[in-house]
Amino acid sequence: MKQKRQIGILLVLILAAALVWAWNFRSKAVTADAGTSLQEPATIIEVENPHIRMEQIERARSAEYKGSGRNPFSPAATPVAVAKPVKGEKKIEDYGPKLPPPPPPPPPCILPANVKFYGYASVNGAARHAFFYDGDDVHIVGEGDVLLKRFRITRIGNANLEFEEITRGCTGTAPLEEQAGPQP
Repeated sequence: MKQKRQIGILLVLILAAALVWAWNFRSKAVTADAGTSLQEPATIIEVENPHIRMEQIERARSAEYKGSGRNPFSPAATPVAVAKPVKGEKKIEDYGPKLPPPPPPPPPCILPANVKFYGYASVNGAARHAFFYDGDDVHIVGEGDVLLKRFRITRIGNANLEFEEITRGCTGTAPLEEQAGPQP
């Protein structure tokens, strides 16, 4: 009984879909109205005088490029021409608060002079460890560890080391110094 009911509902839905489809195509009749477009005259593109203007072509050919002197492949900005004051022109005064000059940039982030990065190693392809020589002391520090309670090692490369000074938050690099290791 349940299967006969499902088949009956399916047939009713198919019949409804067929009626909607037929009604949709019946209501959209295509008509062509070509009568009005044939009665209007075709508009022709109007050109004043279609001859070749040789004088304009020669003027364009003989023009010389006078550049600003800026190299388009250089990141340097174009030098700004300073405008000369014209006689009789009033000078515009700057009213309002004077802003203080910007502070000087912070000093670069470097390791102390007695600390030298002289090598690195990795164990079974794991994280690298850097070797530092500090007078008589040798420090072995991995990536993410802290050196001398001041410098966090961020990346150990083949030729240099990147670090961050914890107190100031500045970053810096130290080159690999092959002759800086402890002498036997």
